[in-house]
Amino acid sequence: MDIRELKRLFTDELREKEEEGCDVSFFKGFDIESLREDILLILYEELSSLKPSDGFFYIEPSTLDEIKKYRPDGPRKLDISLSDEALKDKILGGIFGRCAGCLLGKPVEGWTRKEIEEYLNLAGLEELNYYFPYVESDEEPFSRIKQVRGWTAGNIDRMVRDDDIDYTILGLHILEDYGKNFTTDDIAREWLTHLPYSLVYTAERIAYRNLVNGIKPPETATFMNPYREWIGAQIRADIFGYVNPGYPERAGEFAFRDASLSHTKNGIYGEMFISATIASAFAVSNVESAIEIGLTEIPKTSRLYEAINNVIDWCRRERNWKNVWSKVMDQYGSYHPVHTINNACFVVLSLILSEGDFEKAIATSVMCGFDTDCNGATSGSIMGVLLGYKNLPKRWIEPLNDTVESIVTGFERTRISDLGERIFRLTKR
Repeated sequence: MDIRELKRLFTDELREKEEEGCDVSFFKGFDIESLREDILLILYEELSSLKPSDGFFYIEPSTLDEIKKYRPDGPRKLDISLSDEALKDKILGGIFGRCAGCLLGKPVEGWTRKEIEEYLNLAGLEELNYYFPYVESDEEPFSRIKQVRGWTAGNIDRMVRDDDIDYTILGLHILEDYGKNFTTDDIAREWLTHLPYSLVYTAERIAYRNLVNGIKPPETATFMNPYREWIGAQIRADIFGYVNPGYPERAGEFAFRDASLSHTKNGIYGEMFISATIASAFAVSNVESAIEIGLTEIPKTSRLYEAINNVIDWCRRERNWKNVWSKVMDQYGSYHPVHTINNACFVVLSLILSEGDFEKAIATSVMCGFDTDCNGATSGSIMGVLLGYKNLPKRWIEPLNDTVESIVTGFERTRISDLGERIFRLTKR
């Protein structure tokens, strides 16, 4: 690690600790750029040891027993009466919906809502209602579209490689090899053998490096890892919901084992919430019910729980996604654009205000901006399970040609339907 990276990690840790409720005023007094490496390392260690201030009223544990202690009452397991054909259809809906939503958001990943709207205006559109059109422009960030023409409407012939899909595939591989009693150590081992270091990011990259340096979970999530509450774990949730239809508690437990390798607190809760929501979507008839059940698997004393409840309330009052988006930005816009909390809010508002419309859900998720491929993928996955493959609009599915690319060793080019079949078989073990 060079001094530039150390300074960046320290700056990001300062922000993370403040968001966790710690008093970081002492550390803000230093000119980071002028500090020697040895002094910076000492300060980093002291900063890392800070605990939340007494006035921080959230309780946010990172162990499963403590998470269960602070979660609200919930059904834990739901009655489902699906035939094998219907179950398989919902699984296929989830994986195809995830791919379509991910690919929709991929060309504009990291863009703001304003930038997305301006690009659509260049194409003569006011709203997003299909894959992004290809429009040539020399203006930033729009000029980036030239490099990804194959991800735009009329040019798509497969689901191209994306880390959101890589982790779904890797999770499938882990469950096939280790079964439902897999451990966090098993996941760590598979990361090292199946994922290239250069193609994992933020919290995952730090955890990966920690593993290589001999650090074991759960310390891999905390040692010099200021990204431990970012969205990286949340995007790994889906497979654990798919294999636990109607069983949100177990889906959340599976997600915990995965998330704790690289994340803590709300980073863990994001993955648990999404996996439990997906598991619930197999057993309920509307998305708001699935969300409310998924929420019962995370601490009611956490920032994420509070934020999602706020969004649910705002959606019931407003019924207009742009108004709710503004409230989310007012309340949670200070978080990093790839933080768990703000992006989970965008997913939830998009799902609730979609009124059961797959296209509206994924398009709104992407129009919100920030981590657009992740949010489109998550919304598409949940709606895909809820509606089932047969009810997904074919114009979103057919361009994928039932093909997905991945960096996961052994899954470089795979039929999406084959992944669905393998996931279905796991539910029968």
